[in-house]
Amino acid sequence: MKVVYAREPFPDTFSKAIFLAGPTPRSKDVDSWRPEALDILASAGYDGAVFVPENGDGSPSFNYLHQIEWEERGLRMADGIVFWVPRELKTMPAFTTNIEWGVWQDSGKCVLGSPADTPKMAYLQSYADKLGVARADTLNETIDAVLELVGEDATRRGGEREVPLHIWRKKEFQQWYQSQLQAGNRLDGAELNWQFKTGQNRSLFCWAMKVNVFIPSEDRWKSNEVIIARPDISAVCAIHLAESPLDSKVVLVREFRSPASTPDGFIHELPGGSSPVAETTRCDVAAEELEQETGVAISADRFREHSNRQCAATMLTHRASLFSVELTAEELTIFEDRIDKRFGEDNSERTYVEVRTIAEILACNDIDWVHVGMILTVLH
Repeated sequence: MKVVYAREPFPDTFSKAIFLAGPTPRSKDVDSWRPEALDILASAGYDGAVFVPENGDGSPSFNYLHQIEWEERGLRMADGIVFWVPRELKTMPAFTTNIEWGVWQDSGKCVLGSPADTPKMAYLQSYADKLGVARADTLNETIDAVLELVGEDATRRGGEREVPLHIWRKKEFQQWYQSQLQAGNRLDGAELNWQFKTGQNRSLFCWAMKVNVFIPSEDRWKSNEVIIARPDISAVCAIHLAESPLDSKVVLVREFRSPASTPDGFIHELPGGSSPVAETTRCDVAAEELEQETGVAISADRFREHSNRQCAATMLTHRASLFSVELTAEELTIFEDRIDKRFGEDNSERTYVEVRTIAEILACNDIDWVHVGMILTVLH
């Protein structure tokens, strides 16, 4: 276990890191809780880094303003943050801890603990419950919770240290990062700015990270952009070919999506989406999405794979796999009989079937360039 005390340099390499956040005694007459936390971690066999915002010699005096930057960086690099709050209003009020908790409570890295009789904790605890943050009323249980949260470790160096493990392990991050490494670029810094979680278990679906990338081919750093990531998607172009390509008909779905800036407020696109089941093939995802969004089942064996590309590479990292299936006249009629019929009843997805010719698709302005490009790729 590597213990890093206040204002000491952080290790150049580590596989996991925990920050011990909470009130710090300002008087030698008040004992710190952190030595006990370190003993618990050592007894558990923890072999990662621990960031301790106290003096290494145990002295209580220091200029707190001098270590704010150190704490901010340590909190950013930590994979797990222990908020242990043994608040005592006269000797250890934990005012700064309240602010730190507010900043990091929804980072996906926190656990919150405090003795059962600790005053002024109800507000913090209510947000922990709302955000799905683990809570405990003993220091041992709090440490156990953070060790479970951190989970399997991964060695990171340099700027990689600022990518928390719950992002580092995501397929979307590794796909982007391996592309950068293959290009010869280097990640020199990262800051997780935003996360979007869905469902009752608040699963991480989408996130944004500000990155600092060194590009050797240009001998410069790029540090003024974010990358926005979500799971890759599969899309299927179900098409009935005509003698004239412009008369060919394509199955689309209409769906309300909040970002839409189209005249009718809906998006119009190829059926498609992603699967939460990692083992599902991209082709099977396309077939499942076609059935879910149009009510028509077509065997994935008939699908033709075209390409796998980014959708909006100036900001979004995810890729779309494009498939097509050629429809018979009878199958086209089945889709046309479903025009404007609704599929999906829950709050997250409600789709309506559309069928348009290529000429109509090129003439309208309610289908985005990504889907126009995918449709023309199939036609080509």
